[in-house]
Amino acid sequence: MSAPPSADDGLSPAELARKYGLSVSGARVGLGEYIRQMWGRRHFILAFSQAKLTAQYSQAKLGQLWQVVTPLLNAAVYFFIFGLLLGGRGGMENDMYIPFLVTGVFVFTFSQASAMAGVRAISGNLGLVRALHFPRASLPISFALQQLQQLLFSMIVLVIVLLGFGHFPDFAWVLVIPALALQFVFNTGLALILARMGAKTPDLAQLLPFLLRTWMYASGVMYPLEHMLKKAGAHTWVSDVLLANPAAVYMDLMRYALINDYPSSNLPPHVWALALGWAVLIGAGGFVYFWKAEEQYGRG
Repeated sequence: MSAPPSADDGLSPAELARKYGLSVSGARVGLGEYIRQMWGRRHFILAFSQAKLTAQYSQAKLGQLWQVVTPLLNAAVYFFIFGLLLGGRGGMENDMYIPFLVTGVFVFTFSQASAMAGVRAISGNLGLVRALHFPRASLPISFALQQLQQLLFSMIVLVIVLLGFGHFPDFAWVLVIPALALQFVFNTGLALILARMGAKTPDLAQLLPFLLRTWMYASGVMYPLEHMLKKAGAHTWVSDVLLANPAAVYMDLMRYALINDYPSSNLPPHVWALALGWAVLIGAGGFVYFWKAEEQYGRG
């Protein structure tokens, strides 16, 4: 005997789902609800970033000191190559050039490390992504927050360097707060963009260091960018583009705030508007871009 025909015969999977009130597991919620869920996970984001920061150098004897030693060693290498061998200091004496260099290295490392952590935020944590239900944006945001905490720790050494070369606190140091806040928003958006791209194309993590190195040389980390562009005879539009790139903008803001007598002529026009624009464009745009693919993370 054959079974009697079912009322569900001939219905498509989508029609069956609607009939029985089923929904896609892990379906993307609306943007407003997604933001509310993110706010509800704020304690997880903070705790996760702190745990990652603690574990990062847990196997090294110097431990957390590597957060400061690594960029300082990079700065020492750049000083030897660009400050001594290649004459890339643009006429600055050591009391100006060394704080200029160390500030640039610390600020660029903040963005560089956020990008490198972001590109692996999903692909490197698939076990967590597949095991638990939570807004996936929590991961790249927590990694960007980890790099902010690391930078704040490193700022202690930066202040010592500044004081050692005669750059004492004044009212301009207050500008560090909005400059770092805008850079953090930019870095978070960059981490979110790279996290989505890295989740789909894991090989991007191997290519990214070369792209970041190019970005570093094009941003004036080791030398005054405007001076080098004039020396090279670059076209005006090339100078405008490079001086307006976000890494150069945030470095110039930090240098202007921290280094006494840093020439304001080195700042591109409308520098704060540029800093705010990059933060809004990449920060908000990166968040929406990442949210659009929420259903895809951890699948396949």
